[in-house]
Amino acid sequence: MARKRSSVRHKPRALLRGVLDSRDGKNSFVTTAEGDFFIPDSARGGASDGDLVEVASVGGRKGGGRGRGSERPQGRVVRVIERASEVVCGRVELADPFAVVVPDNPGIPFDIFTLRADAPDVPEGAFVQVRITQFPTRHSACTGVIEAVLSEEGGGSGGIDMIVARHKLETVFSESALAEAAQVAVDEAEALAEGYADLRQRVVFTIDPADAKDFDDALSLERVRDASGRLLWRLGVHIADVSAYVPWNSALDIEARRRATSVYLADRVIPMLPPALSEEVCSLKPGQVRRAFTCDMLVTDQGQVLQAQFYPSLICSKTRFTYGQVQQLLDTEGEGPVSLEGTGVGETMVRKLKVASVLAQAMGRRRATAGGIDFSTVEAKVRLDGEGAPVGVELRQKTDATMLVEEAMIAANEAVARHLFGKDFPCLYRVHDAPAGEALAALVPVFREFSWFSRSGAALLGHGSPFVIQSVLEESHGRAEEELVSNLLLRAMKRAVYRPVNDGHYGLASKAYCHFTSPIRRYPDLVVHRMLKAALFKRPQLFDQEVAALAWIGEHSSYMERVAETAARESQTLKLAEYLEPRVGETFAGVVSGVSSQGLFVRLERGVTTELQLGGAIEGFLPLRYLGPEYFMFDPDRYTLTGADTDQVFRLGQPLQVVLSRVDLATSRLDLRL
Repeated sequence: MARKRSSVRHKPRALLRGVLDSRDGKNSFVTTAEGDFFIPDSARGGASDGDLVEVASVGGRKGGGRGRGSERPQGRVVRVIERASEVVCGRVELADPFAVVVPDNPGIPFDIFTLRADAPDVPEGAFVQVRITQFPTRHSACTGVIEAVLSEEGGGSGGIDMIVARHKLETVFSESALAEAAQVAVDEAEALAEGYADLRQRVVFTIDPADAKDFDDALSLERVRDASGRLLWRLGVHIADVSAYVPWNSALDIEARRRATSVYLADRVIPMLPPALSEEVCSLKPGQVRRAFTCDMLVTDQGQVLQAQFYPSLICSKTRFTYGQVQQLLDTEGEGPVSLEGTGVGETMVRKLKVASVLAQAMGRRRATAGGIDFSTVEAKVRLDGEGAPVGVELRQKTDATMLVEEAMIAANEAVARHLFGKDFPCLYRVHDAPAGEALAALVPVFREFSWFSRSGAALLGHGSPFVIQSVLEESHGRAEEELVSNLLLRAMKRAVYRPVNDGHYGLASKAYCHFTSPIRRYPDLVVHRMLKAALFKRPQLFDQEVAALAWIGEHSSYMERVAETAARESQTLKLAEYLEPRVGETFAGVVSGVSSQGLFVRLERGVTTELQLGGAIEGFLPLRYLGPEYFMFDPDRYTLTGADTDQVFRLGQPLQVVLSRVDLATSRLDLRL
């Protein structure tokens, strides 16, 4: 008997959607509601990095993991739903009648064909911005039109312009935003009438890098008695009151919200707010009355914050210090007056700074006792001349002066977060989740290469104990591998993000943390200022609208922070490469910072025959062929290369002397040899 045909109609299974991640150009992944899929190059369907795509699982083989234990099911791109960008940057290769643009983003797997006749003056090798008019299909190539020449030779300001274009950084403010910025004014009388506290006579001072243009935080310190007569320190943190000039949904606010952060490139700053605000009305310049939001904290001699008070204020900074000046003052013996050009510093101010430094040290110890982790990093900043050419390298690292400011800001951020959380009031928190145990456990074979790494540390590191991480950092301090160990642990950490939920801050050992201290350059800080004002006074008319947007603002701000950091790092690397180009052939001392089956990555520390200090700020690649004629075996767990004949081992953290053999300014790549 024939089977009766079912009348049930089976719907085809809906395809999964996600954004293609192919930043390194080697591996592609799509994160969907049902997990991550590895996409082989042959299955990308013409999709490029950042595209929204539909994915089908092909089952079977897994692969494409970026690290140990990260294998994922394989998929294929069925359709590109939305392209990430129609504007691409790249290098021109002439092939009549075409000018072919090869994208500088390795995540874009196709070239763009343009007609040379449309841009006849663009030379071979120029970096350009091209607008795609037709994306590639199975039967046709990608075509476009060259919109701008960013650099004809690579390097120079054109190289930075390329970075700006590649990351789609906004450099021009709308006319409506500029018009609003032009209307703002401090208006002391109006501020006092609105209830701002008059702190214009309080001794307030700023401490910033020497090249800073916007000053959004200031400090004050006085000895006071509390209600019980106990002697305490009143540590004042005074932050530019940007929210007084940038109301929700104004033209200025919409611009700032979209940018989310200022971007600090090697040769320029792309501000979140127009210079009329960021460098003038909101900047806490010495001798200028400014609106501020004050956080007064009562602090014990042991660095414990007992209570905090928040209120809008009028302040007038008495002195503008640089970090270098403050460090010089802190290093000065005795309590007598010190004279620094342009500061007029006397005994009282010196004493304030020294007490503030002692309090900061005590606050830092309290955080460490609670499990806070302090990564000692060195930041390299390229010094440029008036034409934008690199002329030197400055190494910046944590000092007593920077710690003085950092601990005061951390304390204020915690105080604000605790206040809003205690009131169950909306807030945009700065959240840092604990690291994944697998990421830390993967470092154990690497650290075992170092004699100081203990067995107990190996057993406990994977559990994510902050105290074990502290111990590893302390043990490596002062050794050749110190920076490497710090960087490896940093990479194992999860990124801090912005969320409207208080999930704590692992790295700071803080139960509640937010960003309050930099509203000139970070949008989340501006949001927190508005939330705090609403909690202290009254909710503005559109308050519910802003609260509803907190989740999106947090995600967007976290993303834009990553974009800004990447662009800043790329700009510094480019200028460092330019600085080193005339030094091809010179010998450098370095440390192995990466090991692969293809060769070694080496961070350059200093010139061997010169006084040039690089502090590991730039990394070069030493190909396998330059290690010797023998076969080298790669151990992916221990990150070592071992010679088959000589048993010579190259490992992470190993000091090496290398010769700079080539600099490619187009990619900021350094090629090295032993």
